[in-house]
Amino acid sequence: MSTKEQIVEEINALSEAELKELADYLAFLKFRARHNSALMLDETELASLYAEFADEDRNLAEEGMTDYLEGLTEEDNK
Repeated sequence: MSTKEQIVEEINALSEAELKELADYLAFLKFRARHNSALMLDETELASLYAEFADEDRNLAEEGMTDYLEGLTEEDNK
């Protein structure tokens, strides 16, 4: 007996409530597969994205350091 035939037998033995749970689980599996495939980027794409935003990210991080240092100094002076 094939796996598919075994699954069909099991499905035929389920109650309506169990079938609803199974339908929800199948919908989740489809969603997860779509979501995971959308997140798959190859190394070249990742490197390109990194290069595109690296300077901006670095500038934003450096801008925030002044405020962060001032906040630390204020805390130390309390």
